[in-house]
Amino acid sequence: MSEQAYVREAAGKGPSIRSDSGEVASTTAPRWLALLVLCSGLLMIVLDQTIVNVALPSIQSDLGFSQSSLAWVINAYLIAFGGLLLLAGRLGDLIGRKRIFLIGLALFTTASLLCGISWSPAMLVAARFVQGVGGAMTSAVILGMIVTLFPLPRERARAIGVYSFVASGGAAIGLLAGGAITEAISWNWIFFVNLPIGIAAFLTAIRILGTEQGIGLSGGADVSGAVLVTGALMLGVYTLVEAADYGWASLHTVGLGALSIALLAAFVVRQATAAKPLLPLRIFKSRNVSGANATVALMIGGFFGMFFLGALYMQRVLGYGPVEVGLAFLPVALLIGTLALGFSARLNTRFGPGTVLVPGLSLGVAALALLTRAPVEADYVTDILPAMLLLGVGAGLSFPALTTLAMSGATPSDSGLASGLINTTQQVGGALGLSILATLATSRTDAQLSDGVSTASALTSGYHLAFGVGAAFIAAALALAVALLQKRAEPRVESAPESETSQPMIPAVSTRRCP
Repeated sequence: MSEQAYVREAAGKGPSIRSDSGEVASTTAPRWLALLVLCSGLLMIVLDQTIVNVALPSIQSDLGFSQSSLAWVINAYLIAFGGLLLLAGRLGDLIGRKRIFLIGLALFTTASLLCGISWSPAMLVAARFVQGVGGAMTSAVILGMIVTLFPLPRERARAIGVYSFVASGGAAIGLLAGGAITEAISWNWIFFVNLPIGIAAFLTAIRILGTEQGIGLSGGADVSGAVLVTGALMLGVYTLVEAADYGWASLHTVGLGALSIALLAAFVVRQATAAKPLLPLRIFKSRNVSGANATVALMIGGFFGMFFLGALYMQRVLGYGPVEVGLAFLPVALLIGTLALGFSARLNTRFGPGTVLVPGLSLGVAALALLTRAPVEADYVTDILPAMLLLGVGAGLSFPALTTLAMSGATPSDSGLASGLINTTQQVGGALGLSILATLATSRTDAQLSDGVSTASALTSGYHLAFGVGAAFIAAALALAVALLQKRAEPRVESAPESETSQPMIPAVSTRRCP
């Protein structure tokens, strides 16, 4: 199909949209219903990533976890999720994104049931690992499917705005929901609530989502490359989440980190020489794709390091309960929703996502800078709320703009790769950022305690340092965006068939090591 015919049908002058890969989707209401289905699956995964953190104390006391083993309730999920995103995205290109989405939903929903009925630590950790596999498969293909469903820039901007709201705002909602469910019923129900959402999304997706076959395993079934990259990412994520416990200079961290980098280097060599690579290196020729991924890693490290450390500051210093923490972050979710659903699409279309990204990241820097001044006995309205407002506006502008830029140069044959790549970057950036910030906060707090400072003051000092470094991360992301990213998204260039993928910009990161 020619580019003109593709756009004409996408604009509603034809009955359907058919991409070069053969995917067919309705051009009217079903497309937006399909977006609703995709975002329902996304919301379930995003909520689960934050809702579990709030319930960890209850899980520990009920199942008898030790303090060290409790970390694996988070880490088992994170390692599977972060390690399989890129592979899951590519599999969507090869065997069909709808198929991967449905398999992922089924796995995630079934694993949620197993998590909820778990009677031992081992069972819960194993179920969480399976949940991570399902979450990676589901979320890896969502953004790619959205890009295919909405090829016109204005409609795509609106659709990405909805996606960004669910991906970003869902984290704040998860904190509130997790606290309310845990306090009102029990921790088991934070997993059981996934069952009706997952089943409804699965049944609706079967009917609504267009069917496509993918390009076939012969188009890029690089088994060696898949083993190398999955091993590198899983080992890398494990090293990062354990670094705060073992220390950055320990043999454990340095040795496993070096092995992870070696596996990643071997993967790159393999992709440069393989006839059918899993990740064609040509994707990095796009200035926006490469720049957006680098920017995302820094931005996520700062934004979500602040998100989780901010929650700990409210709990451990200000004495907030789980529900109060969720309510404290509610303005962030509301502002992200207002911007993502109402304004970001129009701003990105009119000024270009590269231009919109600059004030968004600038506001993020200002938000974290304000938190470095929050006192031990902070008043929420005067000391916390202004930072929350700046964070909400900054995130509401930044996430849709970066998502658009990361997918802008992707062709039908590369969109799955581009989406899986940015999801993987988010996970690694989030894990690395939080590990660094948590380590710095712990070191500062321990030093203050050894000097005889009160616990509350020592904790506050540690969090202040972490917020300041987080602001530096976002400032570096801003500098990178100005230097590398084009103000307007690159036009998509049609090429050989393939597909897409991606995930929420909400890394599944643990908070239990922070002071």
